[in-house]
Amino acid sequence: MNEDWPYLKKYQQENAELPLPKPDENRIVFMGDSITEFWSSIQPSFFLKQNCINRGISGQTTPQMLLRFRADVINLKPKLVVLLAGGNDIAGNTGPSTLKMIQNNLFSMIELAQVHHIKPILCSVLPANHFYWKPKEKPADTIIALNKSLRLYAETNSILFVDYYSQMVDQDKGLKVDYTDDGVHPNIKGYEIMAPLIEKTIELSLNKT
Repeated sequence: MNEDWPYLKKYQQENAELPLPKPDENRIVFMGDSITEFWSSIQPSFFLKQNCINRGISGQTTPQMLLRFRADVINLKPKLVVLLAGGNDIAGNTGPSTLKMIQNNLFSMIELAQVHHIKPILCSVLPANHFYWKPKEKPADTIIALNKSLRLYAETNSILFVDYYSQMVDQDKGLKVDYTDDGVHPNIKGYEIMAPLIEKTIELSLNKT
């Protein structure tokens, strides 16, 4: 068994070498799973342009992210954290997970960010009507329910919410075929849909007092 369950060692060296942000620096950390991690390699210009730090880890679930949130987000002292997570929980990557469990983990990360004066941006989970590594799972309706609850939480608590889902869903509640090569992960066209949505929200957040 891997004792480093949250995979803290993945970014340990990079975190140690990262200087503290300058007073006028709008540092942004992206926390998430493979959809976040792969973004840097598929569309590297986006992360360079935005002064963004990618702390996505492929396959991760929200309890793993919560355990590494201090090391990979809080200690880096960003202005903003962009949170996109929950799909792997629905897939059961680290065991069975209820909507309430996913919500609790996401909301805990948001509250931790706020306590440390880091503005959170909460993102919808991307559409998927199957997981190729879990063929028996039928995630479409669970993703819809999770996104509905995340949007409600964001609206109730005055948190900016990015709706990737409605821009990328097809008639079968899956990811549009043009935006993916495997039905789950965005390709370059998918990230090109996502980038302006999050850029607009980052700008809103930085201009918000």
